[in-house]
Amino acid sequence: MPSHDAIILGAGAAGLMCAAVAGQRGKRVLLVDHADRPGKKILISGGGRCNFTNLHTAPDRFLSANPHFAKSALARYGPQDFLGLVERHGIGWHEKTLGQLFCDGSAKAIVEMLLGECERGGVALHLGHAASAIDHADGRFRVTLDGVVYDAPALVIATGGPSIPKMGATGFAYDLARRFGLKVVEPRPALVPLTLGGDDVLFRELSGVAADVVARTGKTAFREAALFTHRGLSGPAILQISSYWKHGTPVGIDFLPGRAQGWLREAKRAQPRSTLRRQLAEALPERLAVTLAERLGHAAELSALTDRRLEEAERALSAWSFTPNGTEGYAKAEVTAGGIATAELSSQTMQAKRVQGLYGVGEAVDVTGWLGGYNFQWAWASGVAAGQSL
Repeated sequence: MPSHDAIILGAGAAGLMCAAVAGQRGKRVLLVDHADRPGKKILISGGGRCNFTNLHTAPDRFLSANPHFAKSALARYGPQDFLGLVERHGIGWHEKTLGQLFCDGSAKAIVEMLLGECERGGVALHLGHAASAIDHADGRFRVTLDGVVYDAPALVIATGGPSIPKMGATGFAYDLARRFGLKVVEPRPALVPLTLGGDDVLFRELSGVAADVVARTGKTAFREAALFTHRGLSGPAILQISSYWKHGTPVGIDFLPGRAQGWLREAKRAQPRSTLRRQLAEALPERLAVTLAERLGHAAELSALTDRRLEEAERALSAWSFTPNGTEGYAKAEVTAGGIATAELSSQTMQAKRVQGLYGVGEAVDVTGWLGGYNFQWAWASGVAAGQSL
């Protein structure tokens, strides 16, 4: 029975980081993944350039049943820490909008960096084979791989959530956590496109049209691009909102953010022969301008429209209401919200409070970041927290 100090299930971002940290502390680590190569989600992220962190990382940019849970790990391992690692490995990077950091080249550089760190720590990798059995007795965890039983006093669940199943993602983490008696916050797709039906279905004809908007649901709002698709709504603003959206509730869109109240009345005074469609086309893509003007039913010249009707049009354009009938599900979700309940884990070490030696890290845990590198930063931070505790 090969013995280790820790067995880590899942060679994604959190698992690789956890293994590297623990290995370099002198721990004998076995890193296991049913996929034939590590870091598959890292490789496809950021259009293949990996949006590996965000400079604006803060606990309020993460969703969790306990909004304070992520504070400890994020405070001890922040964006600058990971950036330092990236620079030590000579990986070129650049900042895009909103604090998002990307590799200049391929995301492969991040995976190779993490594998190099694991190699420095003497981490043993076992890829391409799923565990056929996982048992726990006498304070030891036993994982069976290809008929061989591996043994360790610590087991780390780093297998992520079911988002992007074509990459091999499953709900294995939740099933395993429940087997050990841990509660799981109901998982759901997050950072995912929304689908439209009913009266809103006409907007699907705008597939491919994008505009800078403010998207709102409840008290949460994001200003970024929204994209109409053949199924509904997508783009960064919508993906962000989707993590907060509850089924059956509306999503409000301000198509002209920043416009001062009364702008249409002013346009009427300055250009009485102009039309609403023409005014909208100056700020929005033509197809979108036409559709919005048609839905508002104001085809006449501005001079023929009362100020009250123009005010009503302004209000509609600043709070256009869509009621999505669903999402595109895990197949198109960038991450999974929900997961192993944070109440079950120590925020300092990521260890289960009631099961000595059992840990949960990364996306498997009920901590979900905004779009733009935040989920990777949680993976690094939670992986380091567990790796330092093993």
